[in-house]
Amino acid sequence: MIDISSQLHSLKESIRECEIKYHRDPNSVSLLAVTKGQSVEAILQAVEAGQYLFGENYLQEALPKIAQLDKKELEWHFIGPIQSNKTRKIAEHFSWVQSVSNARIAKRLNDQRPSDLPPLNICLEVNISQEITKEGVSFQDIFSLADYCTSLPRLKLRGLMAIPAPKKIFSEQCAEFNKLKNLYNLLLEKGFMLDTLSIGMSNDWEAAIAEGSTMLRIGTKIFGQRN
Repeated sequence: MIDISSQLHSLKESIRECEIKYHRDPNSVSLLAVTKGQSVEAILQAVEAGQYLFGENYLQEALPKIAQLDKKELEWHFIGPIQSNKTRKIAEHFSWVQSVSNARIAKRLNDQRPSDLPPLNICLEVNISQEITKEGVSFQDIFSLADYCTSLPRLKLRGLMAIPAPKKIFSEQCAEFNKLKNLYNLLLEKGFMLDTLSIGMSNDWEAAIAEGSTMLRIGTKIFGQRN
């Protein structure tokens, strides 16, 4: 069995080393542990090792975990595709939604966010590699969508998220992430108050740090292969 505590410790050490290597501020890169396909027991091991940010892709899988771990004061991020009939439960049970890619979903999340909870933190998912089969807003539509989201009082636009086409060569990974970093900087120049660039997964996280990631989304490198 994989030692989750040891994996987490090793990964966080490597992240700190990469912050130094790529001239990033200390502790400027946070780690979101992706628990898709992982058990509550595995999540508890991660919590015991000091991990409190968790990401889930599927609502029906996430809700029982969130309920069982309710007393642990964890921060849950929804990072998967969003169906219209799932927005209410997502708005009710998550602190963050990183996969907003159109105005219709943004409006539903805003309208269905309970008034006794703080505004829902969101990232706009960008189709960074312009793949037909991928979710995400196009580069040309990002500014109008960002404008619209900032007008919704129950949402708080925090930044951008992307899942680029897989690349094995480090320089190619960097080139893909750099596109999103440039877009992020353009939004900042236009006055959007962003602080989150959610890029980097188990196979490309170092390139993501090199290109400005503030949040890595990593699962298998922590928990091993999914069930």
